[in-house]
Amino acid sequence: MFVEHNKMEEKALPNFKGGEKEFNVRMFDDGACKIMQGRLQPGASIGLHTHEGNSEVIYILEGTGTVLDDGVYHPVAAGDCLYCPEGHSHSLINSSEADLRFFAVVAEHHL
Repeated sequence: MFVEHNKMEEKALPNFKGGEKEFNVRMFDDGACKIMQGRLQPGASIGLHTHEGNSEVIYILEGTGTVLDDGVYHPVAAGDCLYCPEGHSHSLINSSEADLRFFAVVAEHHL
């Protein structure tokens, strides 16, 4: 299957998972897997959340920010990859002055 994110409408999700501002996303979702291109404007974040029944991989495409991974803050930049397995928690924060763009896949474990 070919997923054409660039042909999808970008949706704004305000205060996603309790985060700040908006999470802008182009998303494919077939119920078993979400494949996303995401964008966080300066000062925006995805709130801290725990993955239950799924896991997530995030690859930073452009920009810089901070990830909170199981209680530990890490700086992130283009080329960095975060894996959040089932039962673990994370948040993504754009603490820079430019957009933070990333690619993410959330795979469901139990259907």
